[in-house]
Amino acid sequence: MLEAFRAADNVLRQGVQGISDLIATPGLINLDFADVKTIMSNKGSALMGIGVATGENRAAEAAKKAISSPLLETAIDGAQGVIMNITGGTNLSLYEVQEAADIVASASDEDVNMIFGSVINDNLKDEIVVTVIATGFIEQEPEVSKPQRNPLGQGLKQNQSIPKKREVKREEHQQSSSQPRQNTQSSDDTLDIPTFLRNRNKR
Repeated sequence: MLEAFRAADNVLRQGVQGISDLIATPGLINLDFADVKTIMSNKGSALMGIGVATGENRAAEAAKKAISSPLLETAIDGAQGVIMNITGGTNLSLYEVQEAADIVASASDEDVNMIFGSVINDNLKDEIVVTVIATGFIEQEPEVSKPQRNPLGQGLKQNQSIPKKREVKREEHQQSSSQPRQNTQSSDDTLDIPTFLRNRNKR
């Protein structure tokens, strides 16, 4: 457990030191506070990784370690803003700087805004240190459960009984309205008969 805490503290120390070195240490390809502000200002969450390597493929290995640190919660895939700084000895070549930058850029978003710098440190002989700060991730919004709705077809089936009731009411209304007309028609017919004929019929 103590070793795990030491490893976490070491990563935190390297992160703070890496940001301070980006701002304060002059380099062959210099990075300053304006570059850090451009990448990190209003860009949401940020990830930081540091990789150290030696040997023939030291630049590529250090870059891969920086973007795949086991202590990082997520990878830098989809990052839209990246600052990368590579620090090496006097034998650091421009090819190694470009190689490390290509690896970091390929792991980021296609339209990534990448700023990289390079620092020469005489104390580093065969080592190369790659520091990466990635921002601008597209955060996924939590899914909100929507209330279930009945399909349109079922709603129409349930409502089909309403027109039938209306038709029944119309028929009843027509029947009730037709009866007074018949009565009025019969009364009109009796009025057309002369009075003496009506009295004769009553007898």
